[in-house]
Amino acid sequence: MNRRKTRTVPGELVALVLVVLVGCVERTLTISTDPQGALVYLNDVEVGRSPVTQNFTWYGDYDVIVRKKGYRTLKTHARVQEPWYQIPPIDFFAECLVPATIRDKHHLDFTLEPITLPEREALIDRAEQFRERTLYEDK
Repeated sequence: MNRRKTRTVPGELVALVLVVLVGCVERTLTISTDPQGALVYLNDVEVGRSPVTQNFTWYGDYDVIVRKKGYRTLKTHARVQEPWYQIPPIDFFAECLVPATIRDKHHLDFTLEPITLPEREALIDRAEQFRERTLYEDK
């Protein structure tokens, strides 16, 4: 009797194929401001001057602070919403079984307001009112 030899695929080869086929998700957040060149902080960490692109891991609310000389400092929250393919349990298939890199790009745009200084006369009037209150009010 002739016995036919059957070949088995080694476990290492299977693991290598699975690792090669595994995809991932690359998440980026780009922050732009008008005017450009403002210093940007995400969750109290300086990330650079706008426009700036930052990799991130988690979706959700971010504290954003934007500063530029001559403009009012902007302190706000921004929500980075997950796409449909990042909702559990779909995210498992998107991150582990799709044989390609998924690029998830988000953009935030902010407009800064210029600082307006009060008129000289109005500033002097306010200073005189403050002096009157502090010196001559009953204690």
